[in-house]
Amino acid sequence: MNSVPRGTNELSSPWVQAGRLAFLALYAVTALAAVTWVFSNVRQIAPQDRAVVLHFGTLDRIQNAGLLMAWPRPVEQVVLLPAADRVLDRRVETLMRSDAALQADRVASFATPVSDALAGSGYLLTGDAGVVQLDVRVFYKITEPYAFVLQGEHVLPALDRLVTRSALALTAARDLDTILVARPELIGNDSQAAERRERLRGDLVQSVNHRLAELASTGQGLGIEVVRADVQSSLPGPAVSAFNAVLTASQQADKAVANARTEAEKLTQTARQQADRVLQVAHAQASERLAKASADTATVLSLAKAQAGDPQMLLRLYRERVPAILRQAGSVTTVDPEDDSRLIIQGAEQ
Repeated sequence: MNSVPRGTNELSSPWVQAGRLAFLALYAVTALAAVTWVFSNVRQIAPQDRAVVLHFGTLDRIQNAGLLMAWPRPVEQVVLLPAADRVLDRRVETLMRSDAALQADRVASFATPVSDALAGSGYLLTGDAGVVQLDVRVFYKITEPYAFVLQGEHVLPALDRLVTRSALALTAARDLDTILVARPELIGNDSQAAERRERLRGDLVQSVNHRLAELASTGQGLGIEVVRADVQSSLPGPAVSAFNAVLTASQQADKAVANARTEAEKLTQTARQQADRVLQVAHAQASERLAKASADTATVLSLAKAQAGDPQMLLRLYRERVPAILRQAGSVTTVDPEDDSRLIIQGAEQ
């Protein structure tokens, strides 16, 4: 019977083989992790991005689109940023009315008034003591990648504060009607009103960039530049209701004035028609009366003309026509025209 050496049995035991496999697996995993760590900063940069490579926290280089070769952390750190021509946008929430203020507006009443802090949240005071709300969205580009990386998470809050500060200064230097159309009846045909409202956006961009330049000059730059700003202005809810009421009253007044002018024009036309009708009737009646008077006086006129050539005509007519008239009377009293001493008139007071 053949015998097997004792050392050979120990090397070929299951526990020894299992330990050997575990060691090989651990070695493979360690090697794979090492390779992954070595090539962890080897990546492809997309066209819309760029990479900032920091060598022990110090700016080493800026890599645009393409293959990036960099040492792994902590030797070199790679921070991906948008490309230089890529524009980012940011809505400034600090200028909006807070959620607590909106909730207070919904439950506010005369019994539970809103505090001053909540009542003024999200509203800006204008130069003519008006109140306006601005919804601002700024568009910016990263011009200094290293400064942007150094500021990190503080860039956007700082940008919000700069925009808020500039908006406060600009609204305080303007009246309400140069920010939005609140009282169109006061503006009238002012052709420069729209230009002044449009200028607000440009002034806001210029003011924010000026403050960014001041920070950069002191070594605290944010590494960004604002290229455009969209501003939507609105009035507070109660002010909107008040302006709507005034506008409705003005429209109703204009409508009432227009109706009154229409009625006055109708009355004027009716009066003119009646006056023309009365004038026409008067002319017609005057013509009729003139014709009747001419007819009634025709005999007298003819006698007057005839008398000029025959002085005895009136006496002959008297003698011819008086007897016929006297025959129609019941009684006739004759009086001497030259003696009125015994004249008695019936019905006269004695």
